[in-house]
Amino acid sequence: MLTPALAQSLHVLGITPALLQARGLVACAEATQLTVADTNEEGREFLLEPAAASAWQAMKAAAARDGVALCLVSAFRSVGRQTEILRDKLAAGVLVEEALRWVAPPGYSEHHSGRAIDIGAPGEPALDESFETTAAFAWLQAHAGAHGFTLSYPRGNRSGYGYEPWHWCFRAA
Repeated sequence: MLTPALAQSLHVLGITPALLQARGLVACAEATQLTVADTNEEGREFLLEPAAASAWQAMKAAAARDGVALCLVSAFRSVGRQTEILRDKLAAGVLVEEALRWVAPPGYSEHHSGRAIDIGAPGEPALDESFETTAAFAWLQAHAGAHGFTLSYPRGNRSGYGYEPWHWCFRAA
């Protein structure tokens, strides 16, 4: 639901209703129940909805049994944090249309749902298209669906986002 505050925030960022409609973007409500899904080596906690957190843990363990290491790079992200990320890109001189190829507008990110994750592999660059050449990505392509996760932004996706082989969303009920 597009609240007046969110509508104002989108307006300030230069994101028009026409742009959202042209891209066919769907609003994503913020998760109301979150749990720690994982903690990285630096102690950063990654939050997800409980079902997505359990599915992540099961998927990570299954990959490990197959000799493949998966790690979280990003999980739940609030609307406020999404606004900061986009604001920083625009302040750095990136045009809004280009920024929106890689960053969802506030209120429209799957990360708000608490079901989206960005996955990496140890020793590999994070959030880089080269992830598609890793054993982790090959394993995900073969097995993520069995754990309820799907690749959200394949090449040529209808949302207009760039190809993100690292971005997966838990869709199982």
